[in-house]
Formats: sequence, C-alpha cells, structure tokens
Amino acid sequence: MRILLTGAAGFIGSAVADALTDRGHEIVALDALLPQAHGTVPDTRFPLVRGDVRDAELLRGLLPGADVVCHQAAMVGHGVDPSDMPGYAAHNDLGTAVLLAAMHETGVRRLVLASSMVVYGEGRYRCAEHGHVRPGQRRAEDVEAGRFEPPCPRCGRPLTSELVPEDAPLDPRSTYAATKLAQEHLAAAWARQTGGDVRALRYHNVYGPGMPSGTPYAGVASLFRSALHRGEAPRVLEDGRQRRDFVHVRDVAAANLAAAETPAPQGELDAVNICSGTPRTIGDLAESLASACGGPAPEIVGGARPNDVRHVVADPAKARRVLGFRARVGFADGVREFAAAPLRDAVGQG
Repeated sequence: MRILLTGAAGFIGSAVADALTDRGHEIVALDALLPQAHGTVPDTRFPLVRGDVRDAELLRGLLPGADVVCHQAAMVGHGVDPSDMPGYAAHNDLGTAVLLAAMHETGVRRLVLASSMVVYGEGRYRCAEHGHVRPGQRRAEDVEAGRFEPPCPRCGRPLTSELVPEDAPLDPRSTYAATKLAQEHLAAAWARQTGGDVRALRYHNVYGPGMPSGTPYAGVASLFRSALHRGEAPRVLEDGRQRRDFVHVRDVAAANLAAAETPAPQGELDAVNICSGTPRTIGDLAESLASACGGPAPEIVGGARPNDVRHVVADPAKARRVLGFRARVGFADGVREFAAAPLRDAVGQG
C-alpha cells in the first residue's frame, strides 16, 4: 500500500515509518519538524518531506494514489500554560481539518488517527455503594494535604480504579486532551459525510528509544530518563502510586501497522485503546529506570500538575479483537532498553 504518514520524523512517527517500511509498504513521509519535539533534524531511512499539515496545496500534491493516511502529526504534552492553546488548536485541530478536506478532494477514504488516553480524563472508578461514578476535579487543598485518591462524588467513600474501555465517558482535562478529542470529532464527521473509515488509536503512556529530551512537553518517562542522565534523582509527584499503562513505542508502531492493514467500519470512527494491558505506577517506572541507569533513587515530592488525573489504565480487549494486537515488549525489558538508549537532542540544540 501507499501510505501518507504525517509526523513521520517524530518519536512515534519514526517507529511507525520503520514498521510500515519493513512490511513493504510505500510511505510518503511528512513532518513539520516542530521545535517542541526536534532539536536537530533527525536521520531517517526514507525521504522526508518537510512541510506543514496545514498546507492544503502541499497535501493535494502528496495524497493522490495514497491508500491510507496515518496521521501522527501533533503538538503533544500537557502544555506549559494557557498561552499554548492557540498553538495546540492550530496544529492539532486546524491541521486535522485541512488534512481531512484534502483527503476528500483527492478521494482518499481511510485514516488511522493518533489519539490518546487523555480524552478519558480520569479513569474508570467504582464505588462499593453507587457503582461506576465519575469523580470531580481534585481540589487543591486535598492535593496539598496528600489526599490524592478521588472520593465518590455522592458519598465520599474511597473508589476502586478499573480498566477503561473505549465506550467510557470522555472528559478531557488539558488543552492537549481537548484538541485530541476535537480531532476525533472532526474525523468522525468526515467519515459520516464521505463514507470513509477512521481508526482512532488511543495511545496510553508511550515510552522507548528516541523520546525527546529537555522539553516540558515530553512525557514522564522522558523527564525521568533526562534527570538520570544528568545524574539527578527522578522527581515523582504525588505519592508515586498513580496508575498508568506504559506501552513501548515498537508496540505502538505494530498497532499502527495492524490498523493500516485492517479497514474500520465505513462511515464512522472506531476508537481503540493501544496499551500494554499491564498497569504500573509512576513510582514503579521511576524506580525501575533509576535501577537500570544505576542512578540515584527517586524522590517523592508530593504536589500534582494542574488538571492531572490520578489513575487511568486501559482495557486491551478491543485491540486484540479488532486488530489482533497484543503488546509484545514487557515492562522490565522495555525499561532496560530505554535506560540504555539515547534520547533525541534536547530542544534548542543543533
């Protein structure tokens, strides 16, 4: 197949490019090389078109003959403060809208969309008395007092965290999260209007070789790894018991390959969790990385990032059912590899 891959030089995009190329697919690789993700221009195994996904004329030149678009390009991370909002909306939402319009004009009818678990907000919780409930925003006074677990909004009792299925309520709690959900809505509208098909892959916490370093937009794995590289202890917010699902970047690339080769139902968006299926805590990650790097032990510092969530871990069942996808890289092996692998150049270098 001929596949237009946006964000092809990025952390995840480059792994997807390798997986598609190794399978024998022809890729057309596009990347804007945003400075939030790239310090220097990365080496790639394939010709790279440097350009912006918001450039409709460029897209109309790249799309003819494509069988599917694999859309990885985005500004990522929580952001620094609300002044980031225009950039996120421009790159993620306007960029997706321009891409979808160009696909319509050139007759391309299949899309694999990189989405994120952040669209869920908090994870799935059960109260012993009231069943499944949605906890409210965590209060600053609770976080400051070290009360990190969200209580039942109806009775105040402790909640039990469960795996999040794809049909869980969506409640984005950051600028990035809001733009990722908007991407899904735009793609769903396009599918209904054109009869096209969309697979939205909701990535959970992706880690692995090639993560960018030295940027507030990076994920927690990169922040811990960068600190250890400097000889510093990883700083763990809250009490370190926040539960996440850490999935290796090669597994994410394998999921994209499966999605590219497996059409979704026509005229709709089909969302799929991409995860390891094995929940871990933030503290687990920090301790495992510190041990693998031979660095100082993590420091538990309390506090929390604004609008961060306590627990969000995924149900992997649908990915197995519709894509035949099952994560292959175990946590211990993946962390050891990540500890020894170089990160991308720090932002601003090069």
